[in-house]
Amino acid sequence: MSAEAVVCGEAMLLMLAEPGVPLEHALSFRRSIAGAESNVAAGLARLGHSVRWLGRVGDDPAGRSVLAQLRAQGVDTGYAETDPHAPTGVLIRDSHPARAIDVQYLRAGSAASRLSAEQLDPGMFEGARLVHVTGITPMLSESARRATWRLAELAREAGAVLSFDPNIRHKLGPPDRWREIAGPLLARADVVLAGEDELEVLGVPDPAALLGSGPGTLVVKHRDKSATCLTREGGAHHRPPFDVPVTDPVGAGDAFAAGFLFGLLHGFDPGRCLDRALAAFTGPDAETVIR
Repeated sequence: MSAEAVVCGEAMLLMLAEPGVPLEHALSFRRSIAGAESNVAAGLARLGHSVRWLGRVGDDPAGRSVLAQLRAQGVDTGYAETDPHAPTGVLIRDSHPARAIDVQYLRAGSAASRLSAEQLDPGMFEGARLVHVTGITPMLSESARRATWRLAELAREAGAVLSFDPNIRHKLGPPDRWREIAGPLLARADVVLAGEDELEVLGVPDPAALLGSGPGTLVVKHRDKSATCLTREGGAHHRPPFDVPVTDPVGAGDAFAAGFLFGLLHGFDPGRCLDRALAAFTGPDAETVIR
């Protein structure tokens, strides 16, 4: 069966500490899934789209749990690979609305880092209108980097829109490494969703300059939580943030991406896509909804 949207990347088991308790003092944890692409996949599926997730998990309880939870969200995992020689990555974190979140990644040598170009074939993208990836995936390993470029090629062959979110995580590498590995994907993508701080890290002081030879649509998430959508045709749309209480900031960018891509799949104009992006939020068990 074909899928409207295909996402490819890391999915990990998430162990989330009880709300408000520092990670080092937490005694109780709730199991869920983590991973930027898998979050977007779950979000789009919750919003009514057919979505396929491509990636690798270990042949272990964590991997089986990740795949089961993605399927429970309505995501197709039929092309996911189970690696008998590498473990599923694990993310352990706490939750607090005001202070910085403490996060511990257990992903070195994970199954996700063993993603390869050979794992991807054209049949996985048949009928897809959208393919989404983040900068995290090529940063995991050299084989994952090659797989990301293969993904871009297959998206183009399928006639799908390629969406790219840098999603910079400094624990994966210093700024120069991000510029080297993730930076070139800015020009390859059709749609880029990036924070203004991320664009600065990637050496793009003037976001509008990207539109000359790169994406046709660029969404910039500003530090004040507002967002601007620029298009190659010269359009610029700006939206202020919603005034809402924050319970947990983690996953907000992925919910934003799911909301914007939801609008894109429905053929909305850029301003209306931004409205959907800013209105999307992630609730319990990675449920993405639009207000």
